Amino acid sequence: MATPDFIRSIRATAGRQLLLLPGVSAIVFDDEGRVLLGRRADTGQWSTIGGIPEPGEEPAHTAVREVYEETGVRCVAERVVLVEAAPTPVVYPNGDECQFMDIAFRCRATGGEARVNDDESLDVGWFTMDALPKLSEFALFRIKQAQADGPTWFQPSTEL
Repeated sequence: MATPDFIRSIRATAGRQLLLLPGVSAIVFDDEGRVLLGRRADTGQWSTIGGIPEPGEEPAHTAVREVYEETGVRCVAERVVLVEAAPTPVVYPNGDECQFMDIAFRCRATGGEARVNDDESLDVGWFTMDALPKLSEFALFRIKQAQADGPTWFQPSTEL
């Protein structure tokens, strides 16, 4: 996964210590109700499409940009389906630690053709709900929330 230049600048002084970073997930559906997934180059696992916003970038724009950059599919963000702090940090092979605050969007495909469009994916494809590849709980929960008509999901607060 490509590291944004602004994160490289932070890492130059912060080292490998834990960084809390924004993350955006895009759960993209086509007119047939299929979901767009990518097989990640860094883990080899299938997942939803996502990335890190650039400084000043609106999260919905990040979702749309990441989908196009990674898959060649054009889409529009329709609504926020989930806001969640990742329960555990990610430790990358180089030792960098990050914990993400994820905003997940339900998106609707509007054009383009699904293809590997950068070096972040090994494969890209549309999947029906009854033929999903093996997915993490992270991805499955986001797909489930994107299919629901309810309000945006978030972890309820507790009293202090």
